[in-house]
Amino acid sequence: MKHLTGNCVSTLTRTQPRSTARIARTFEGVRRGVATGGHYSVPKPFNEPNFHYATGSPERQKLVTALKDLRSTLPVQVPAWGGHGSSQSQDKSQRVSMPMPSEHGTVFAQYTNASEVDVAAAIETALNAQSEWQNLPFTDRAAVFLRAADLVSGKYRYELMAATMFGQGKNAWQAEIDAAAELADFFRYNVGFAQEIYDKQPTVNSPGHHGRTDWRPLEGFVYAVSPFNFTAIGGNLISAPALLGNVVVWKPSPMSVYPSYLVHKILLEAGLPPGVIQLVNGEPEMVTKTVLNHREFSALSFIGSSDVFRSLYGKVAEGVVAKKYRDFPRMVGETSGKNFHLIHPSADIGNAARHTIRASFEYSGQKCSACARIYIPQSQAAAFFDSMKQELSAVKTGPPEEFENFLGPVINQAAFTKITKAIDSANNDSQLERVIGGTYDGSRGYFIEPTLYATRTPDHPLFDQELFGPVLIAYVYPDAEFDQVLDEVDRQGGGFALTGAIFASDQAAIRKAEDRLRWAAGNFYVNCKTTGAVIGQQTFGGSRASGTNDKAGSVGLMLRFTAPRTLKEEYNKLDNVMYPSNLR
Repeated sequence: MKHLTGNCVSTLTRTQPRSTARIARTFEGVRRGVATGGHYSVPKPFNEPNFHYATGSPERQKLVTALKDLRSTLPVQVPAWGGHGSSQSQDKSQRVSMPMPSEHGTVFAQYTNASEVDVAAAIETALNAQSEWQNLPFTDRAAVFLRAADLVSGKYRYELMAATMFGQGKNAWQAEIDAAAELADFFRYNVGFAQEIYDKQPTVNSPGHHGRTDWRPLEGFVYAVSPFNFTAIGGNLISAPALLGNVVVWKPSPMSVYPSYLVHKILLEAGLPPGVIQLVNGEPEMVTKTVLNHREFSALSFIGSSDVFRSLYGKVAEGVVAKKYRDFPRMVGETSGKNFHLIHPSADIGNAARHTIRASFEYSGQKCSACARIYIPQSQAAAFFDSMKQELSAVKTGPPEEFENFLGPVINQAAFTKITKAIDSANNDSQLERVIGGTYDGSRGYFIEPTLYATRTPDHPLFDQELFGPVLIAYVYPDAEFDQVLDEVDRQGGGFALTGAIFASDQAAIRKAEDRLRWAAGNFYVNCKTTGAVIGQQTFGGSRASGTNDKAGSVGLMLRFTAPRTLKEEYNKLDNVMYPSNLR
C-alpha cells in the first residue's frame, strides 16, 4: 500500500516494524522537497471577528436553527474511541448518559466507555501514524489546522455553538467567544507559534562551521486531558503538540464529549490523518492508568483540577523512578484559581462593579479565571454594593437558548450540590452578610443565582475555598490598610495564582499592587476583569497551585512538545591533533 509522504511516495505500511520505518525514512528525507522548493512562511494569524447575535440579526437566526436541529437529534451518540467514522459497535446496555445541564431530565449525549484494550489500541494507532505525520513538511501539517480554523469559523460555527450551549450550558455570547472564535484562534495562532519555533536557528558560526537546530517532536506520544468548560481548550491541547509532529491520545471531560467529537470530526475533514489524534472516552482512572503504564508516554497536556494534576504528577514521578518510561515525560498543566479583584479608593466604582459582574458571574463562575474574591475599601463599599445591585437587577438566569439569560446552569449535579451546600452554610454564617443572591433552583436545571457575601474579617474560609460557581466573597478593608491588604491578597486564594486585577486611578497604587502582587497571579490586569484573555494578545497561565505556567497561546507552551537536536557541520579540514599551546 502506498502513502504520500511529503513530496514523495513511500511504500511503508503501518504494519512494518518501527525500526524498519525509521531506516526507510532516511531515504525519504533525501527526496523530500523535489517537487517544490523554497522556505515557506505560514499566513499571519489573526483573531476571528465576533458576531453579536442581536435580535433580528442573521447570525442569531442561524444559531436558533442550529439549536432546533440539534435538539431534534438528541441524544447524540459518541463512540468510545476513534472519533467520527469509527466502525466500532455501540453496546446500548453500556452507554453512559450525560444530561443537559439546563434541563437535566433530557439526555444530551451518550457514549460507551472505552475498554483497556481500546485504550491500548488507540495508543498503538497513534504511534503507527507517527512517522508519516512527523515527516510531513510543516507547511502541510499547518495547512490541516488552517483549513480546520476556517471550518470552525464557517461551516461548523453554529453547530459547534449549539453543542456547547446545550452540552456545557453556555449562552450565545459565551459559546461564540469559545467554540467559534477562540478555537479558530488557537488553530491559527498555534500555526504561527510553530513557525516561530522552526525559524529559531543559530545565527553565529565560526568560519567554516555551520550550526542548525532540528526541532524534533517528542519521541513518544502526548496524553491530552481537557476540561468541560471550554470547547476551545481541547482544541489547543491537541493542536499545539500535533502541529509540531507529535501524535496525541485525547481524553475529554465526559461533560464535553460531543463538542470534542465535533472538533475531532472537523480536523479529520480538514485532512488530519486518522491516526494522529486518537479521541478516547472512558473511565478516567482506567484510561490514565493504561496511558501512564506505556513506555512511550512522553508528555501530559492537562487542564483540570489541581488535585487531579497533583495526583497525575505523582504517578508519573513514580514511573520515572521505576524507569518505566524511555523519556522524562513533560508535565504541562493548568488547573484553576481563586482569583481576585482589588479595589483601591481611587477606583471608578461603577466600572469596577460592571467588570466584577462579568468576571464573577458570566458562565456562572465556571471559568478558571473567574473572580471569586474581592477587596473593597470601606469608603467605597456602600457605593460598590449599590452599583452591583443595580447592575444585577437586569441580569437573568435560565436556559442558555433563551438569549436574554446572562447566567446559565452549573455543569452537573455534583457541582450544584457542592456550591449550594456552601451557600446554605454561608446563609447561616454570622460572620457573613449576604449582599446579593444566596438562592438557587435545581428543579429543572442546575441554576444558581449570582451571590455575593461580605465580611469585615479577612480570614474567612471562603477566601480559600474553591467553588467554581457564581459565588463571590468580599472583604471590606479600612482605606488606610491598603498595604496590609496587599499581603492578604497574596496570602489567600487557596494556594492558587492564576488571575488577579487592580482597579485604581492612582498610578502609585497601581504600581505598588503590580509589584507587591507579582507572584499572586500569572495574568494580572489593571482596570480590567480577570477573565477574557485573547489568543495572540494575552498569553494565559498561572503558577503556584494553578499549574506549570507554560502560557497557553504562546511559543513557550509549544516548546514543551519539542525535543531539539543540535547539528553541527564543519567544511574545513583538521590538519593537526596538537593545539598551539601543546607545541614547544
